[in-house]
Amino acid sequence: MNIILLSSSCKKKGSIDICVPSTMRRLVLGVALFSALLVWAGYELGSWYTEKTRSASAVAQLRRLVDREREQLKIARLEQHAHLDALALRVARLQAHLMRLDALGQRLVGLGKLDDKEFDFSVEPAQGTLEDERATLPDTSDTLDAMQRIERLLADRENKLRMLEEQLANRELIRETSLSGRPIDKGWISSVFGRRTDPITGKKAWHHGLDFAGKEGDPVHAVAAGVVVRSGHERGYGNVVEIRHTDGYTTIYGHNEKNLVSEGEVVNKGQVIALLGNTGRSTGPHVHFEVRRQGWPVDPKRYIRAP
Repeated sequence: MNIILLSSSCKKKGSIDICVPSTMRRLVLGVALFSALLVWAGYELGSWYTEKTRSASAVAQLRRLVDREREQLKIARLEQHAHLDALALRVARLQAHLMRLDALGQRLVGLGKLDDKEFDFSVEPAQGTLEDERATLPDTSDTLDAMQRIERLLADRENKLRMLEEQLANRELIRETSLSGRPIDKGWISSVFGRRTDPITGKKAWHHGLDFAGKEGDPVHAVAAGVVVRSGHERGYGNVVEIRHTDGYTTIYGHNEKNLVSEGEVVNKGQVIALLGNTGRSTGPHVHFEVRRQGWPVDPKRYIRAP
């Protein structure tokens, strides 16, 4: 095949007409368009891939954040459950302690024979509320509310126990310092207070106390708490113990076989202070029991009643 290169105006029948400038332009234009298409396609593909990579990275980062938050939430829930379990255990212990306090309080009220309505350990402490106060729905703070309720109950019980203790202490103090009871466990009154016939002289004389006859060596008890102001041997009384009490009272225990306390010693009610004897002006084993108030003898009969 012959290719004849002619000018743009040259044409010959039966030959292939190729116009060099026009073909070149078309070829160049085609290559340019194809190159542009490739560049555009590459750019779009690169942009798509880059966006996809960025999205995947963002999604992965978001998943890591979610997983971390989920783990933190799990730890928080475990800590909350542990905290609630600890609070529940604390509430249970407080309730057990409260029950023991109630039982002790009721027992003390019974033993002290006090007013069980004044010291009622079975009721809630008195409280009030206003009409415009709004109630809140129960939530996880119920355990804390229970603890606060028990704390209020404990404060109420402790207050009642403190008043109960004060009353019992005052009662015990009064009982300890009040003159009551007999100076010996066994025996009988062999001589009364007042005017009588002296057993030694046979003449009328004033007897300042009561004589309790008993077995020699039997214990002699203090009829009230006090301080020993005299312990020794004196004419007439023999071995004698004198105790000073409250409200200006003193008691005297004479004719003892042996004194068991010393001057200045503090003695309790019912404490053994001497042994019954027959010393001094005495016709037989007995204890001379004398009560004085502000230094003046009074009839001991009113004080020898059982406590």
